Amino acid sequence: MIETITVYMTAGSEEEAHKIATALIDDRLVACVNILGAITSVFYWDGVQHEQEIALIAKASREDFAAINARVREVHSYDCPCVVAWPIVEGDSEFVQWIAEETRGKRQG
Repeated sequence: MIETITVYMTAGSEEEAHKIATALIDDRLVACVNILGAITSVFYWDGVQHEQEIALIAKASREDFAAINARVREVHSYDCPCVVAWPIVEGDSEFVQWIAEETRGKRQG
């Protein structure tokens, strides 16, 4: 069975979030992207920063993470974008199967 992941990302604007989501969906690298909306991120980058960002969560196959990361880097405005993945440990079997079918299954078939 395919290993599935959620991929957490941030974008600098809603427009950029939609651009990232569309690129990943168009390339069939992810089955779905949730654009969660505005968040405040506090981080260290040349000093302490407080920035408004947009959070995204995608559902994908673990084997596609490297390609997802590369594609996000191609379209993202940040020098160092946040792109991290967590395994989906449990999930509705039909939903997990749908992730597999909408990513790898669509690209190969």
